[in-house]
Amino acid sequence: MNNQESKPPRRVRYSGTHPKSFKEKYKELQPEKYADDIEKVIQQGRTPAGTHRPICVNEILEILQIVPGKVGLDATLGYGGHAQEILKCLIPGGRLYATDVDPFELPKTKDRLAALGFGPEILITRKMNFSGIDQIAAEAGPLNFVLADLGVSSMQIDNPERGFSLKINGPLDLRLNPTSGKSAAKLLKTISQEELERILLENGDENYADIIAEALISEIEKGTIIETTLKLKTIIKETLDFLPKEERDETIKKSCQRCFQALRIEVNNEFGVLEKFLEKLPDALAEGGRVAIISFHSGEDRRVKKSFQNLFREGIYSEVAPDPIRPSAWEISSNPRASSAKLRWAVKA
Repeated sequence: MNNQESKPPRRVRYSGTHPKSFKEKYKELQPEKYADDIEKVIQQGRTPAGTHRPICVNEILEILQIVPGKVGLDATLGYGGHAQEILKCLIPGGRLYATDVDPFELPKTKDRLAALGFGPEILITRKMNFSGIDQIAAEAGPLNFVLADLGVSSMQIDNPERGFSLKINGPLDLRLNPTSGKSAAKLLKTISQEELERILLENGDENYADIIAEALISEIEKGTIIETTLKLKTIIKETLDFLPKEERDETIKKSCQRCFQALRIEVNNEFGVLEKFLEKLPDALAEGGRVAIISFHSGEDRRVKKSFQNLFREGIYSEVAPDPIRPSAWEISSNPRASSAKLRWAVKA
């Protein structure tokens, strides 16, 4: 037998002292094998590539009051950080249903949690949108608790192939489920200037929505192909080049972030999905059932706040959060991606 055939291929070497590209960060992408390296990255206040750090874990566990034998839903499973802590509280006899639309990350998370001892007898996953909470309740029965973390997972942000990052060039996709629906690139090819301006205003609170929308549509009409994150970023940057030098770089950076966010919200119908979820939520909860929702966008938070308060006035919820809970200064320092998070909760009457 040829011994050379049995040797595993050598990993690709990177130039310099530290890996820069997503694929070169092989240690961060294998947390089970390189635990010490992962811990070093976390201690530096960064999120290891290809992973996700759950936010407000202790606050959520206190709000949801999870005990053994209960049944609940993690509506946005993601990397499974919240789910892992919830599952510990459910033993023995409890069940956690978990939904996610990402066809790539869901099976990874399911396997990761199974390896920790949380198999199908306690964790039931479904590849579906969380607006289908009524379907979960029909299968599971009334839910004792529900958690929804509305943020995009770091695994999606960090991987340039998903097109969620401004830092590295990638396809202008922005879909949480890239096998379904229309990408941001295709959306731009067919949208009107007025509709694009509306999207940038409503979904991104973009101050220069009219100017950017006009510039993008003008480029498209001239035959410019906008199919990568870098191309979109470049057009926005060139459009806002008239700004005073002292504020230009920071303003352009924030405008790019808001425009990407606005397009992502649109292609995934995130506000529409959230509204359906909030509408169906009370009927899915058991009496005394608890819900916690983490939002990262003012539009999301407004919808959650309005729904909770309206249903509280109607007597459907017996208690709601008087104010949003924010991550602690320590958590934000340790995990900067938590800085815009707002946590609201409610209790079914």
